Amino acid sequence: MDDDLAFSGLKVLDFSQGVAGPHCGMLLAQHGADVVKLEPIDGDWGRRIGKQHSDNCAYGVAFNRGKRSLALNLKDPDGLAIAKRLAKEADVILENYRPGVLKKFGLDYPSVTQDNPTVVYLSITGFGQTGPKAKLPATDSVMQAFSGLMSVNRESNGMPMRVGMLAIDVSTGLYAFQAIAPAIYRRAMRGKGTHIATSLMESVGAFQAAKMIEFQLEGADVQSPGVPVGTFQAKDGFININGRRDSHFEALCGFIGKPEWAADPRYATVEARFENEMELMPMLREIVLNYTVADLNNALNEADVLNGPVNDYGKYFEDAHVKEVDAVSWFEQGGMGRIPVPVLPGHPALQPGEARGHTPHLGEHSREVLAGLGYGSAEIDGLRDRGAINVLDRAEAAE
Repeated sequence: MDDDLAFSGLKVLDFSQGVAGPHCGMLLAQHGADVVKLEPIDGDWGRRIGKQHSDNCAYGVAFNRGKRSLALNLKDPDGLAIAKRLAKEADVILENYRPGVLKKFGLDYPSVTQDNPTVVYLSITGFGQTGPKAKLPATDSVMQAFSGLMSVNRESNGMPMRVGMLAIDVSTGLYAFQAIAPAIYRRAMRGKGTHIATSLMESVGAFQAAKMIEFQLEGADVQSPGVPVGTFQAKDGFININGRRDSHFEALCGFIGKPEWAADPRYATVEARFENEMELMPMLREIVLNYTVADLNNALNEADVLNGPVNDYGKYFEDAHVKEVDAVSWFEQGGMGRIPVPVLPGHPALQPGEARGHTPHLGEHSREVLAGLGYGSAEIDGLRDRGAINVLDRAEAAE
């Protein structure tokens, strides 16, 4: 039951768009908070990342589960009045506009605290609230490039590559949530609100802390984490093998028919394998090509050698272990059909039909939220007709 969740009864007003802020809001919702996603009349731009399905996309669905959508126009006086009423009652407010934007609407932290002094207010920007880059636009890709992440993720020809998902946006949402959770506790214990100002730049720095320390100590040519460690091409696919420990290397050598390598002074120790990596790895790669992924996986598992077949998501969904532990649930999402919902770490898997597994359509809860503020049906219809709000009625939402 939602009443048993840690943040049950908490009111969250989520102005954020894209991925980072919405991810934080989704995590609050999964822990029981009532999260009202206040989005523009034409919707959060995060609904249109990549291919669109109905009024949403994969990223929009993943990071807005369990929320209620209220679509309104902040530039309309009636729409702005609604936003201010919700801000006055909110326990937590999330926003990711550029510095100074919400001040124009009287919805920045100093303005909100005049009527709501104990609010926990989160601001996420690209580069932070101050500094020469503060007002520059920033995306996940920009931040991967700017922060040095692409410099440690290169193709074999040396071309810097971005990680093939919005990793920094997603991690920023996680860092934001871990900052909000103790702030909520502080508010409950001491009655004090706070303004948490963070950024994609801070998150990508924290995300890469170890690599940055390595760079400072060792320069750009950083030693690999071990030898042999890496992704190897097999006869029918790819497999990642981590045989850096002496016992693991010995077991690997035995399986591939090269037991003498484990006793060879050039390869017998961790330090020796580091020194002779350029000699050992090509020979090992050539031998691995003679085996199937399944053969390698089974033999290395039996020998307790770290390894993992390189799966696509379809193979991951079908894996017997993933199914047994309910690592992925499946939900029907309007306009998309059946979609996977990975378990939230530390939480039990969502069950089909749970409200926290549903991502709202644009304006799906506008009528419900406004009714909760005391607006009558005719008044809500008038706001819709004047363009102050966008309303998706039940019959439309069910399609």
